[in-house]
Amino acid sequence: MKIAVIGAGAIGGVVAGYLADKGEQVLLVTPVDHVAPISQNGLTIEGVRGKVCVRLPVKSQLDEKVDLVILATKTQDLEEAISGNLTYLKGARLLSVQNGVRAEDLIAERLGTSSLCASIVMFGATYRAPGNIVHNFEGDWILGRINSGGEDALKEISTVTSKIFPSPLSNDIMGMKRLKLFINANNCLPAILGKSMQETFGNIPVCKISLRIWQEGLDVVKKAGVTLSSLPTFPVERLTQLASMLLDESAKIFSSIMLSLSKEPLYGSILQSIQRRRPSEIDYINGEFVRLAESIGQRAPLNATLVHMVHDVEKSGKFLSEDALLDQTREWIN
Repeated sequence: MKIAVIGAGAIGGVVAGYLADKGEQVLLVTPVDHVAPISQNGLTIEGVRGKVCVRLPVKSQLDEKVDLVILATKTQDLEEAISGNLTYLKGARLLSVQNGVRAEDLIAERLGTSSLCASIVMFGATYRAPGNIVHNFEGDWILGRINSGGEDALKEISTVTSKIFPSPLSNDIMGMKRLKLFINANNCLPAILGKSMQETFGNIPVCKISLRIWQEGLDVVKKAGVTLSSLPTFPVERLTQLASMLLDESAKIFSSIMLSLSKEPLYGSILQSIQRRRPSEIDYINGEFVRLAESIGQRAPLNATLVHMVHDVEKSGKFLSEDALLDQTREWIN
């Protein structure tokens, strides 16, 4: 199978590098200013599997027919990625890897659903520089259909993805993506502080904000009648149990979970975008709770506040102190 990976950030870089290392025919499509560094120096992945260095074709635009396109940009960059590569996206099998629940709709608007499969990335990675990625921790790469057909295409794609990550197949991929939204919703806090996950969630009061994010999100989801589906390593019950515990107790448990994720400093996807001076995916993560609440005539004030705080950091380039973050969220954690 001839594969194109569009997007050479943390996830796109890990996927393209590991597939190429397994002997797959991979073309990496990345912004023009990243083409020369990766072409000259190759793609290097360091982390939990040691160090992997590969060389692979790199282009700024997809200009040839391929069998599978892995769309590895952030949701907010999908429109540009689709428009710039539209000719050769048509007719190829497509696999989305974005966080949130909007990507598949955006892709379907331009390319339909007949060749589209969705996926959820449970492994973690950090972008350092063009062609330089850290693979922080292992995890599944879950695949699923978004319509009633496509079983054969899904199985064929899974034969490729399972070469580099366990790839279980889901009968409710969108329900799982809604649950993953809760996991990603905590990425706003390291982004506001400009700190690693470990630094951020070593602070118990900050962990209390995370639990309040979950509680507010669960309330909105319940009122909207939205169904969540368990992930293989993160059942719905873990979310609801932590969210129902006394805040002091659940915050300590949450902190221990986050501190054990990676030996290397781990930076959330939202902060990584800000560090690259790129718009973040905050509107598709915490903003999704806000949008869902508004759709049923409700409010999600904590998530709305955090969305605004992230946008302020994006505009100003200035991170907040922990005290400033806690001051602005004190009404939810006291």
